[in-house]
Amino acid sequence: MADVLGYFLTWTTYGTWLPGDARGWIDEHRVHGDVVEPPNPALEAQARELMKEPPAILDPPSRTIAEEAMRAACEEFGWTIRAMEVRSNHVHVVVTASDSSPGKVMGVMKARATKALNLHPASGARERWWTKDGSKRLLTSPAALTAAIRYVENQDQRRPKDS
Repeated sequence: MADVLGYFLTWTTYGTWLPGDARGWIDEHRVHGDVVEPPNPALEAQARELMKEPPAILDPPSRTIAEEAMRAACEEFGWTIRAMEVRSNHVHVVVTASDSSPGKVMGVMKARATKALNLHPASGARERWWTKDGSKRLLTSPAALTAAIRYVENQDQRRPKDS
C-alpha cells in the first residue's frame, strides 16, 4: 500500500442526512461501505422517528466554535490541517496525521467540537451534534491530496455555507 499523505474526512451533523435520504446514503452494515444506496422514503421516515433530538444545524457562531475547537485539537496532537470547511450540516477536513488512524482523528475532532459547542451558551447543549461515523478517505498521492484540498477550499463557490 502506498504511503498515506493525508485523510479526507467528511461527516454530517446529527439528523441532517438519514438512512433512506433522497440524496442517496451509505448503509453502514454493508461490507463495501462506499456503495450509495437509492432513496427509501419509508426507511427515512423510520429513522426520523427514532431520533432522540431535532436535527443539529450549525449557525455561523456555532460553526466558528466547532472549527476553532477542531483546529486546537489538531494542533495539540501535532496533526496538520490542510483544508477545513465547517458548514451548517456537515464538515470537510483534509488533514495529515501520520501517527493516527483516520477514525481517531475524526473522533477527537468531533469530541472537541462537541465539548466546545456544549460549553458555549449561544449553541445550547445537545447530546448529539454529529452523525455516528463519516467518510474517511486515504489520500495516497500528491494529486489526491491536492484534489481534496481544492474540493474543500472551493465549497463556498459551489453553494451557500448554510447548505
